[in-house]
Amino acid sequence: MNCCGLLTVQKEPVPLKSIEVELEVRDHVATVVSTLLYQNKEDKPLEAVFVFPLPGDAAVCHFSAKIGQRQIVAEVKEKQQAREEYDDALSSGQQAFLLEESDQSPDIFSLSVGSLPPGESASIRLEYVTELAVQADDGLRFCLPAVLNPRYQPQGSEGGSVQVTSVPASLVPYSLSFSARVSSPRPVSKVESSCSLDPLQYLNTEQTQATVKLAAGHKFDRDVELLIYYKDAHQPNAVVEAGQTSAKPGTLMGDPVVMLSLYPEFPQAVMSSVASCGEFVFLIDRSGSMDCPMDNRNRQQTRIGSARDTLLLLLKSLPMGCYFNIYSFGSRYEHIFPKSVEYSEKTMEEALKKVENMDADLGGTEILQPLKHIYSQPCIPSQPRQLFVFTDGEVGNTKEVINLVRKNSGYHRCFSFGIGEGASSALINGLAKEGGGHAQFITGTDRMQPKVMQSLRFGLQPTVVDISVTWDLPKGVSVTVLSPPITTIFQGQRSLIYAQLTGQSPEAAEGCVTVKYSLAGHPSHNQLHFSLKPADDTGLTVHRLAARTLIRSLEMEEREHRGQQDGGEKKKVVELSVQSGVSSSFTAFIAVNKDDGEAIQGPLLRRNVPAPSLSAPRGLAGAASMMKCGRPPRGWAVDAASTRNSCSVSQPHRDPLLQLVSLQKASGCWEIHPALAALLGKTSEEVEMSKPESVKEEVWATILALIWLHGFKLDVQDEWQLLAMKAASWIRAQKEPCVTECVEAGNALLGCEVQKDSLGI
Repeated sequence: MNCCGLLTVQKEPVPLKSIEVELEVRDHVATVVSTLLYQNKEDKPLEAVFVFPLPGDAAVCHFSAKIGQRQIVAEVKEKQQAREEYDDALSSGQQAFLLEESDQSPDIFSLSVGSLPPGESASIRLEYVTELAVQADDGLRFCLPAVLNPRYQPQGSEGGSVQVTSVPASLVPYSLSFSARVSSPRPVSKVESSCSLDPLQYLNTEQTQATVKLAAGHKFDRDVELLIYYKDAHQPNAVVEAGQTSAKPGTLMGDPVVMLSLYPEFPQAVMSSVASCGEFVFLIDRSGSMDCPMDNRNRQQTRIGSARDTLLLLLKSLPMGCYFNIYSFGSRYEHIFPKSVEYSEKTMEEALKKVENMDADLGGTEILQPLKHIYSQPCIPSQPRQLFVFTDGEVGNTKEVINLVRKNSGYHRCFSFGIGEGASSALINGLAKEGGGHAQFITGTDRMQPKVMQSLRFGLQPTVVDISVTWDLPKGVSVTVLSPPITTIFQGQRSLIYAQLTGQSPEAAEGCVTVKYSLAGHPSHNQLHFSLKPADDTGLTVHRLAARTLIRSLEMEEREHRGQQDGGEKKKVVELSVQSGVSSSFTAFIAVNKDDGEAIQGPLLRRNVPAPSLSAPRGLAGAASMMKCGRPPRGWAVDAASTRNSCSVSQPHRDPLLQLVSLQKASGCWEIHPALAALLGKTSEEVEMSKPESVKEEVWATILALIWLHGFKLDVQDEWQLLAMKAASWIRAQKEPCVTECVEAGNALLGCEVQKDSLGI
C-alpha cells in the first residue's frame, strides 16, 4: 500500500492538520478558542472522529465550522436528537459536525466531522470558558490537556461510546500553536509553565496586561500548563455582567449576573490553634502507571516513589491523639489496618514499614470500591474525617466516583492530588469540590510534598460551621443564587458565588454581600461592597460560567434521582443548556451544511484522529492505536510489569531532609543516634561532647534537628513546618531550663546562627 501524507499507526491518512489555541485570561477567568484545521487528501469522502480532553469544569459555549467561505454555527440540542440529525445528514450526503461530552466523564469530548469530500478543507472553531484554580503558592493554574491518557474502565461497568485512538506523543501527526493574553486590575508579576515559553511581553507600563506564546517545536509529551501570578492576588471582587439584549428579562440570560470572588481571612488567634484531632485516611493509587516518572525530562523520581516520600512527611506531621489509616488501590485495594487506629509511635512505625514496600503493582485503577469501603466505616466521635486521595487520575467512571463522594460529603472533607500529565481534572477537581476540600495538581518538576503539606494544614484547620450568605441590595432588585451553598471555607482560599439579579437598579447603586460563619466557637464574618453597574466588554462569560455551575448541580441531582420518580432535572438541564448555549451531558452541538450543493456520493471512510498519550508503551504503538474507554485491544496484554518497563527510572539516593524526617519519633522528638550525627555532618562523639550538661539527650537531639532545618532547609520550610511545630511543642512540654544554652551550643556545633525565637521554643 503506497501511503503518503500524515498517517496513523494503522497507515491511514490523518485529516487533522493543525490545532491553534488562543487563550484570554481576565483576572481568574479564561476564555479559550481552539481552531482545528481538517483536510481530506484521500479520493473518497471521510468521517473524522477526534476524542480529546478539556478542563472538567469548562463551559463549552461556541462551535462552528468554516468550509471554503461558508460559516456554519452549531446549535445546542438534546443529545439523542443531535445524534439523529447528524446521522440523517450523513446518510443524505450532507456535511455535518457533532460535538458531544462523554457520558462517563465531563472532561472528555468527541468531535465528529462527517462527509468531508475529497480535496476539501474544514476549519472547526471551538470556544469554552473556565475559572482558574488557585494553587498552593497563589498562582492561578490554566491547563490545556494536550495529553489524553486511556481511561481505565472498571470491570463490569457500562461500556462507553467514546473511542480513543491513542499514540505516543512522538507520533502525533498534527501541530499545536498556543498563545495567551493576560489582563487583570492588578499587575501580572510572572507567568511560568512546564513547557518552553517565549519571554513574557507586557502591553502597558502598569504591567496589568501581557502576552505569552508557546515556544516553537512543542512536543505533545505533556499538557500545556500555565501558572499566572498577580501582585496582591487575594483581593475579593465582584463582576456584574449585563444580560443578553435578545433574551427575555427574568431568564438567566436576560438578567444581569454577578460573580463574587471571596477570600475569607480568619483571626490569627484562631489560626494558631491547630487542631490536634481528626481521622486522617490516605488513599494511594498503586496502578501500573504510577511507576512512570514524575517528569519525562528528568526520569529520576517515579510517581509512586514521590507518593511514598510524601506519606513519610504526612505521617510524621500528624498530631498525637488523632487517628489514621492508609489504603492503596489498583484492580483491588488493600489497607494497612482493618480500621483507623490511634496515632502512636507503634502504629506510625508499623505503617511506615508497609509504606516503604509500596509499589505500583496493583494493576488497573478501581477507585470506587475502596471509597465505598472507607465510607462504610463508622466515623469516630470528635475526630472529623479527612480523606486524602492521590491518583494519576485516569478512570472511566468519573461521574459515579464523584457522586459517591457527594453523597458522603456531610461526614468528611476530601483533599485530592492529580499526579503527572493527563490526570483527569474532572476527577481531581470534582473529588475536592464535592468533598468540601481542596484540589492540587502535581506535574513536571513540581515537588509533591509542599502541595500536600498545604492541604494537611487545611485539614488541621478547625472546621468552619454555620456558614450563611446574606445580600443587601437596593429596593426593587432581587437575587437568585445559582451556585450551590458554600459548605467549606479555608483560610485564604477563594469561594465563588454566581447570582442572577432581577429588577431595575438606580444609577450608581451598590450591593453588599456578607458571609457569616463560626470557627472554633468564634463567630466571624466577611463583607464585600460592590457596584451594580455592569462591567464593560465581558461578553457573556459570567453568564456562561453561571449556567455551567447550575447545569452541573442539576446533573448531580438527576443522577441521585435516577431510577426514582422523574424529578424533571434532565428537562431543566436541556432547557438551560439550549438557552445559554453551554454544553451539558444531555445535549450536544450539531451543525449541518444545508448548502444547495450536490449530495456527497459514495461510502464514508471513517478515520479516528489519534490523541497524544503518555501511557502507550514505546514500541507497542501499533497495537495501542485503538483503545475503547482505556481498555487495551485484544491480543495486547498490558499489565503493571509492561507499564513499569516502559517507564523504568533510576531511583535516587534519599534526600537528606527525608532522612532526618524518618528519624523523628511520633511524639515529635529525635534521639541521639549515629544516623542523626552523620546527617548533621558530625561524629556521634562530637554530638555527645557538645551537649550541655544536665540536658536530656532527646531535648539536645531535637534542638539540633530544628537548628539544621532552619539553618539548611529554610527554602523548603513548607514541607517540614508542621513536624517542626510538633517538635517545638514537645520541647516546651519538657520544661527544660537550659534551652537557650542548648541553642547556642547547637549553633556553634553546626556553624549556624539560628535565633531561639524562630525555633518556636
